[in-house]
Amino acid sequence: MKNCVIVIPVLEPNEAFIPYVKQLIQEAFTSIVIVNDGSSSDKTSVFELLDKLPEVKVLTHAVNMGKGRALKNAFNYILNDTELSKRHGVITVDGDGQHEVSDVLKICSQLDEKTKALLLGVRHFSEENVPLTSRLGNTITRHLFKLLYGEKINDTQTGLRGITLDVLPEFIAIDGERYSYETNMLIVAIQKRIDFQEVPIQTVYIKDNEESHFNPFKDSVEIYVLLFKNFFKFMSVSFTSFLIDISFFQVFILALSFLVTKRRIIVATLLARAVSSLFNYIVNRKWVFESNKRWNKTLFRYYALVAIEASASGLSVYWLFQLTGLREVILKIFVDAILFMISYRIQKFLIFKERRKKKD
Repeated sequence: MKNCVIVIPVLEPNEAFIPYVKQLIQEAFTSIVIVNDGSSSDKTSVFELLDKLPEVKVLTHAVNMGKGRALKNAFNYILNDTELSKRHGVITVDGDGQHEVSDVLKICSQLDEKTKALLLGVRHFSEENVPLTSRLGNTITRHLFKLLYGEKINDTQTGLRGITLDVLPEFIAIDGERYSYETNMLIVAIQKRIDFQEVPIQTVYIKDNEESHFNPFKDSVEIYVLLFKNFFKFMSVSFTSFLIDISFFQVFILALSFLVTKRRIIVATLLARAVSSLFNYIVNRKWVFESNKRWNKTLFRYYALVAIEASASGLSVYWLFQLTGLREVILKIFVDAILFMISYRIQKFLIFKERRKKKD
């Protein structure tokens, strides 16, 4: 008996679905939770037949609620079941037959050796059978994820995942009702310092992925909005800090008119940044990056960054002023826009990020 619970969300199962489930049972998977996510009435007999199998439990959505909701409901059911909650982990499997049973077995065997871990079955998108849309979508999402979250994940949309039961509660109450939920699982895993492991699996696309219920426009938009959510929060806080900074900069420029140009610009920049930086630090630490690091471990690094940014901003504005003769405020907007992007990555990956412990 395998010590893993199989979870299969499915909508409108094809003729290969019943044989696939029976093949899993033949491989000693004795706990399989299937979520009928609002399939049409002509598929009722399929689920009734499967529900009669002692190894299978079928959960039913009266209407289609999305893959994310199906997974969360299955996870909740497992944690509330006396027997299933004693298993070591959960393996999520797509219902379209694109995950080979041999790969499910591979995930299960490696999952048994882990604690507080998320295993990802990774496909190879360079193979000829991969549809162009899937290849492009994965490439864009993979690079965006690396840029925004600092983790290289080769297959961000894989549906074959192994989750140790000790972290399953972390994935129940998070956002996402459709395919964006799987992306949010990765983000939460990073935030909770859950160990990642990529497991190479076979790359299978049936009928050029025609049976997939993934909506290329709607689901892609949801995924990218989710990916940029943290960055949008950073932008809003930074914009507010910028307004504070630029307002005080203008005040100090006028108040320090008795100083020579270079000194006036640099002093005004430093004073304005001192006013806005405390607001920025507090809100970024607690709201944007949700860091639990102690303030004494982040404050020095943050203000070192502030000092470097302020100096770079002041000197750059002065040099550009000497070169172009444009107004200082206009030049400052341009310079700080560039420094803004650099600052986001430094704060996220060096100052506020809590390091995950590497596991053997």
